[in-house]
Amino acid sequence: MTVFPIGEAAELLGVSPDTVRRWVDAGRLAATRDEHGRRVIDGVDLAAFVRAQAAEPDERADTSSARNRLRGIVTAVVKDTVMAQVDIQAGPFRVVSLMSREAVDELDLRVGSVAVAVIKSTTVVVERASRGRTG
Repeated sequence: MTVFPIGEAAELLGVSPDTVRRWVDAGRLAATRDEHGRRVIDGVDLAAFVRAQAAEPDERADTSSARNRLRGIVTAVVKDTVMAQVDIQAGPFRVVSLMSREAVDELDLRVGSVAVAVIKSTTVVVERASRGRTG
């Protein structure tokens, strides 16, 4: 069984450790104590919590088939005469998009703007991460 300390669970969820502690205290997320008395979250429970969060209604769900949405802040915009590169920092993730300059201008994307990166791909590479503890 893989378990995550509060801090690692928070990092995976993109929230603060205090938020995870509040969720545990409120009974929204199950936690147990490890051999040192620290609260840990079972990987299966954490996955179920994430799935439940993702299942909450999305007002855009009926307008697009894409389900992978990363909300963040635009950190860079580089434009030439035809194309543009837009960098978005979404939590711990940097997303880089290449699009037409016209699209960037129409969306009025500027450094400091809030944007949503919508990702729809037929190829997704998955690598095993060395996080969490097994026991």
